[in-house]
Amino acid sequence: MSTPTPGHRDRRRVHHEATRREILDAAWANARENGLAGLSLRALARTVGMEPQSLYTYFHSKNALYDALFAEAYAELLSRQRAAAHPDPQVAFTRIAHAFVHYCTEDPVRYLLLFQRTVPGFTPGPDGMRSAVEVLDLVRDILARLGIGDPEALDVLTAVLGGIAAQQTANEPGGRRWTGLTDRAVTMFLREFAPDR
Repeated sequence: MSTPTPGHRDRRRVHHEATRREILDAAWANARENGLAGLSLRALARTVGMEPQSLYTYFHSKNALYDALFAEAYAELLSRQRAAAHPDPQVAFTRIAHAFVHYCTEDPVRYLLLFQRTVPGFTPGPDGMRSAVEVLDLVRDILARLGIGDPEALDVLTAVLGGIAAQQTANEPGGRRWTGLTDRAVTMFLREFAPDR
């Protein structure tokens, strides 16, 4: 295999990445239409115009495809959480709480993949878990900046914000009945874990 000359594109690699992107986009669309568990590699191959066995060049199994979707979704969540950063930890905390709830409720399929374990037998791999751990570390850092050292605080926070997202997604997709409670949830959390704030 020849090495591309500096300044020249590796056309094979560019084509491979473009096809991989097309498969992932089609997988998200398929999952939104048929549910995560209904994702079919055969149907996905037809959608992108390739033979089913050719799909295995890009993803060696259905779980590998789920893993790529998981990693991509967590990387996007991490990007949004970082974008919500602010020098004042209380402002950052509030913004990150809103960013998380919004991220979860804007795409129920993505929410299910990341937080509800709806795909039997799927366990995220190292790439997906790397971003997931970074998201949690970012939140832990903000909690520390708020003076919150209680080891249960993060569990309570994820349960409360995840509960808001779950209620909104299950009962009123696209609405604001539960997401509108995010500020109250943040206030309750801070009153419990950072009363000086």
